Amino acid sequence: MTTLLTKSEIQDFKDDGVVVLRGIFNEWIDTLAKGADFHIKNPSEGALVHKGADFQGKFLEDFCNWQRIPEYKDFVLNSPLASIAADLMESKSAQFFHDHFFYKEALSGAPTPWHQDLPYYCVSGHQTVSFWLPLEAREKTVSLRSLAGSHHLIKEIRPTSWASNESFYKDNDAFMDMPNTDNNDFKIKQWETEPGDVVAFNFKTIHGANANKVDDISRTLSFRLLGDDVVYRHRPGRTSPNFPGINQKNGERLREDWFPIIWGN
Repeated sequence: MTTLLTKSEIQDFKDDGVVVLRGIFNEWIDTLAKGADFHIKNPSEGALVHKGADFQGKFLEDFCNWQRIPEYKDFVLNSPLASIAADLMESKSAQFFHDHFFYKEALSGAPTPWHQDLPYYCVSGHQTVSFWLPLEAREKTVSLRSLAGSHHLIKEIRPTSWASNESFYKDNDAFMDMPNTDNNDFKIKQWETEPGDVVAFNFKTIHGANANKVDDISRTLSFRLLGDDVVYRHRPGRTSPNFPGINQKNGERLREDWFPIIWGN
């Protein structure tokens, strides 16, 4: 284990599927903010734009840009990201999966609905971690919220399109419905954050975020990594993000020329 994490932080991640790490990326905020500003002006062709009813601001999300934006690539390869991921996952290795950028304009009004990441992905396994890294101070009300312990659910949550709420895949029987988030089955974990803080969570942890209804922008980067037990899984449809031409079989470790191992072997 590195000296960057405490045993209690690793245990919280294991038990709750989510943990907040304070100030752990302080030295990288300026670098990432520079990359994000470039990204806002130069989104990829696959970027998605959501708009809330009766709100004028937009909500932009974009995947897989770390190789074209130097500041993101610098962070992935040279920050403590990989070693922290390996410690949280209790994995000998950390393989980079993808990045995800969220930009919510002031008063955008479009929430990030409750969901589980894993069902949208072309992978299966438990040793996973996503880092939610806001670039501005974030009030608790507009911060990421997670259902503690939901990563222990046996069945995956049915993935849906955020725009239409339709099922993402045809095989509905492979999934379960979203639990009632208004009851007390799971405790909601949500924190006020400052730049440099990060919320780390398992791909199976149910999470979401309220709409940005404040008069300020919101820039958030997510970086997703895989541990020793994660392998390719064919899905009955297009994944998000999608990797056309990946040419892999179920049970194979993801190809390292697309998804480099950045910690261990």
